[in-house]
Amino acid sequence: MAEVFDFKKKFKHLYQPPATPGILQIPPMQYIMFEGKGDPNQPDGEYSKAVEILYGLSYAIKMSHKNGHAPQDYFEYSVPPLEGLWWMRDETMFDPTKKSELCFISMIRQPDFVTQGFFEWAVNEVKQKKKEVDPSSARLVKLDEGLCVQVMHHGPYATEPETVTRMSEYLRENGFLDAICDVLPDGQIRRHHEIYLTDPRKCSPEKMRTVLRHPVKLAAKA
Repeated sequence: MAEVFDFKKKFKHLYQPPATPGILQIPPMQYIMFEGKGDPNQPDGEYSKAVEILYGLSYAIKMSHKNGHAPQDYFEYSVPPLEGLWWMRDETMFDPTKKSELCFISMIRQPDFVTQGFFEWAVNEVKQKKKEVDPSSARLVKLDEGLCVQVMHHGPYATEPETVTRMSEYLRENGFLDAICDVLPDGQIRRHHEIYLTDPRKCSPEKMRTVLRHPVKLAAKA
């Protein structure tokens, strides 16, 4: 029986960084994305809706081979973890404690065999099977983050600012600048990025693991 492809195991440098910050070049990857705003803890808020839609679409794609709709080059795989790009409504420094002021793009990575046409098929599948959600606003997007600093954050989301401070100190000590809010050539804005490796509903806060990633650029030489 063929081994199921696991993105976290295949690309450990992207999903299993150490607890000390490090610089790496992030390759272009495609995601299903859904944008919203507001407190992510609200049961009926935009974030909750985004997560439901993302997983609905991702599993429609993953299970497409069961009903004869698998695209060319399909292979069996584990759905990658939920990720998020975050910023504040007023574009000030990201602060996860000001939940009502948060804006986000929730996203789940997709295999390269997912074309725009096949993504549209998945959107129609979810529309038919989950009448209570509308996936029409979801997008299939190629994200090229480029040079970034990355670290594993251990603990609850509320203590992320402490880890972000360590990331900033690392950048200053190694000749880099934080490039959050810089605009990419395709118009995408570089954002604070989180990858959720644990489910806060299923583990204690101190055991939570979240990859934190910030875009960076080299500091100008004096």
